[in-house]
Amino acid sequence: MKQANHKRFLVRSGVLFLYISIVTISCMKQNKFTGIDRNDMDFSVQPGTDFYQYANGGWMQKNPLKPEYSRYGTFDKLQEENLEALRKLTEKMAKSEGSDDPVARKIGLFLKTGMDTVTINQTGIKPLEPVLKQIEALKSRDEVKEFLISLHAQSITPLFNVFAEADSKNSGWMLAWLWQGGLGMPDRDYYLEDNARMKEIREKYLDYITRILILSGRNEDESRKAAQTIFDLETQLAKVSMPRLAMRDPDNVYHKMSLTDLQKEVPQISWKRYFEGIGVKDPGEVNVAQPDFFKAAGTLLDKVPVETWKLYFCWNVLNESAPYVSEPFEQAHFAFYGKAMSGKEEMQPRWKRVLNTASSALGEAIGEAYVKEYFPPEAKQRMLTLVENLRKALAERIQNLTWMSDTTKQKALEKLAAMKVKIGYPDKWRDYSELKVGETSYIENVIEAERFNRAYMLSKVNKPVDPMEWHMTPQTVNAYYNPSNNEIVFPAGILQPPFFSMTADDAVNYGAIGMVIGHEMTHGFDDEGRKFDKDGNLREWWTPDDAKRFNERAEVLVKQYDQFIVLDSIHANGKLTLGENIADLGGINVAYTAFKMTDEGKSQAKIDGFTPDQRFFLGYAHVWAQNIREQEILRRTKEDVHSLGRFRVNGPLRNMPEFYKAFEVKPGDPMFLSEEERAVIW
Repeated sequence: MKQANHKRFLVRSGVLFLYISIVTISCMKQNKFTGIDRNDMDFSVQPGTDFYQYANGGWMQKNPLKPEYSRYGTFDKLQEENLEALRKLTEKMAKSEGSDDPVARKIGLFLKTGMDTVTINQTGIKPLEPVLKQIEALKSRDEVKEFLISLHAQSITPLFNVFAEADSKNSGWMLAWLWQGGLGMPDRDYYLEDNARMKEIREKYLDYITRILILSGRNEDESRKAAQTIFDLETQLAKVSMPRLAMRDPDNVYHKMSLTDLQKEVPQISWKRYFEGIGVKDPGEVNVAQPDFFKAAGTLLDKVPVETWKLYFCWNVLNESAPYVSEPFEQAHFAFYGKAMSGKEEMQPRWKRVLNTASSALGEAIGEAYVKEYFPPEAKQRMLTLVENLRKALAERIQNLTWMSDTTKQKALEKLAAMKVKIGYPDKWRDYSELKVGETSYIENVIEAERFNRAYMLSKVNKPVDPMEWHMTPQTVNAYYNPSNNEIVFPAGILQPPFFSMTADDAVNYGAIGMVIGHEMTHGFDDEGRKFDKDGNLREWWTPDDAKRFNERAEVLVKQYDQFIVLDSIHANGKLTLGENIADLGGINVAYTAFKMTDEGKSQAKIDGFTPDQRFFLGYAHVWAQNIREQEILRRTKEDVHSLGRFRVNGPLRNMPEFYKAFEVKPGDPMFLSEEERAVIW
């Protein structure tokens, strides 16, 4: 099933994607990565003209877009290799259906039912018929409101979302967070913006809804009318949704209230009954992230006809289930979300899709097997050393800041010193003994896994935070900063080339994984993370003058990125990507400072014709090598808080005089900015 579509701003995923878990597996035992490959470069371009192209042009030519990808980069190539390794690992488990290992048996059954396309196609949406019949039987507005609770209890989330997250101002306690939702497209702007691309997307979305309804048994005319009704309701929800930019400010999405006060604010839903219905008997206080949205949604519950809600509920069930039922549904789902939205030409092979779903459903179960097979202990130790070197470097840079007062500096240094580090995998693994996996129905296994994982998540509400919990599985190629726990986390999946190698020299490792570490550390001091103190509480610890100077310096970065043209006349969004851009700039600066503390950083010995400093910057640039489709460029520019790969390289480096010196970048070169134009923050 589709994961709840909320933005968990408290976990700042600063390396690859936001709130998306990608299944990968590390092959450090097999791979030997020595550093820079000159064949990956494009020597027809000068470093001062376009460093991204100079560093990655050869790689881009050798690695064209594959039909199943909307973007194919170093991350994706790594996934290709690693999925094969994960496939071998899980195939062993699939052969263990009758073994004494219950976890291996569950993984095996999950994969087996997912690959049984004959049964899946024969069964169609029959497993969904009970809930669809219940929807059809709804007669009154009260029944609609009650059934909304029932759907949420089944991990189908029309209208809004609920999840457990730390209290922003009391970081040791878990709250229930209510978050706006209910949209089938990724953002309110897809419904509201008046331009040719958005109009085309809306038309294709209407066609998609119509197709799914036809597949479910309605005739074409009925389906098209129903699709318009559903779309109109979602448009009403989009109009009252908080804009994405506003949600970047943690103060804007913090509105803690008692259940009694929530009942007064949104009386259309019995909130006591709601929380009991989803398995939370005593939610305590709750955080209503977007109060205006919930007030408006409550009004809609009283005004929108019952028949419209029935269509909308039916649509939510079918849309969230489409990737896991018969091929016509899955193909229709891909035609919109894969082709129309991102430009993909074909679906991934089925084994990859099923493996990704299994890794989400049984994440730590597969993760535990993964680290036993592929993650060497010495990699963890070397990472710990790198992290502490980066911590020293950031402390030095904070101490040397000329724009920050000693008062704020001291608190920043205290926060940095208190920052916790997690590497590789959790110390305690999740228990999957209560998860039921059947032998015949893939969609039922997916639904059951969603219920199981949702119940696990909601069981944390109104309880102390578990500081040892991870928000990513070990096999995820990503990293994150979590401000509520003031921690940086590096799953085992990212600790492999091109990010990290036991065989590469310090220049390459500091440029790649060193920058990743510095990036996540800097998230504690970006425009959002800086608002949380050393204990993870949302409170002001800056002097007003220092906060003002920070914002002025951040605005320089906003203007720089606003000038980048991503496609035709469309520009990057400097405000949307500000947090990640600050972390990129801080990360590369901190990594460079740490690198200069090493023996190699102090030398001028060349390897493959490049100085240590040149290798450092090339190692950094290669991490972001990618080819990307136009549709995906436009989608990411609209939705993604991360800049595109080209600008994650050229953007930060234009602000670094050390880069200018390493590659003899001079005034007049496109990569050159005058000193007064550069952004200097951390």
